[in-house]
Amino acid sequence: MILESFRSWKKDLRQISSYALIGVLSNLAGYVLYLLLTYSIGTPKLTMTALYSVAALISFFANRRFTFQHNGRIGVTGVRYLLAQLFGYFLNLLLLFLFVDCLGFAHQYIQAIAVFVVAIFLFILLRVFVFVPHQPKKKGI
Repeated sequence: MILESFRSWKKDLRQISSYALIGVLSNLAGYVLYLLLTYSIGTPKLTMTALYSVAALISFFANRRFTFQHNGRIGVTGVRYLLAQLFGYFLNLLLLFLFVDCLGFAHQYIQAIAVFVVAIFLFILLRVFVFVPHQPKKKGI
């Protein structure tokens, strides 16, 4: 019982660490690109949309392989991943709309905060909805 609990805790810690490392690297690069693109062409929401799409694609393969070590069917997993990312995208868009357009905060700060909010939201969705471990069917007695 204790050994099983330790293994579960160790797996959780490894997943969170891997997700965080992949997230930090991809989001840092994405945020720098976001700042450069919004500085040169403006339109924070359009820039976020383009970068979000690219980052989501890279994240799918990195998290599927390294974070969740998922070997299930890619089709079903891909559709679930797309749904999770759509929810994450709309959460990000909503945060920009509310805090930048409605309340007048600087988009640079809101997007920096949104990266963390969306990352936590997505980790939960990826873990419980997208990359669900395959459970073999139990045979009756």
